[in-house]
Amino acid sequence: MDWEIELVVVIGRYAVFVEQELGWDHVAGLTVGQDLSERQLQLRGPAPQYSLGKSYAGFGPIGPAVVTLDEIPDPSDVELNCVINCEDIQRDRSSSMIFKVPELIAHISGVCAMYPGDLIFTGTPSGIGNRRVPQRFLQDGDELVSRIERLGEMRHRFRKAERK
Repeated sequence: MDWEIELVVVIGRYAVFVEQELGWDHVAGLTVGQDLSERQLQLRGPAPQYSLGKSYAGFGPIGPAVVTLDEIPDPSDVELNCVINCEDIQRDRSSSMIFKVPELIAHISGVCAMYPGDLIFTGTPSGIGNRRVPQRFLQDGDELVSRIERLGEMRHRFRKAERK
């Protein structure tokens, strides 16, 4: 299992064909997201199924709260940080993201309508496990801390699943 700290956008009002410069107007708030990925499942089969490897129960946790934009001095520039067992493994700023929040809202709303409460996981900084050399994945007993400046943090302890 792999990790991906992500800034999560919570849509606050109906959004369809939104112009990029109006993207932030459709945001109710931001929260911390952890886009967990089971890489073997993603890459298995005749063709990769990236969404399937992110679809297990408990994957994609968000929290600890939705923070409104007026509580964040610059919502386009917050620090994202991910730590495994006290080791800093991902650290960057949302201002470094390839796709900015208004651009994502404009693009997605041009394909499908979004409604209040819809979530956008915006992408992750470098440092995920399957891109490391050597690769690294979450192990039994690992503690994963996902935090974003001004939004809070989540802590998850991983245990190997017992199959029946």
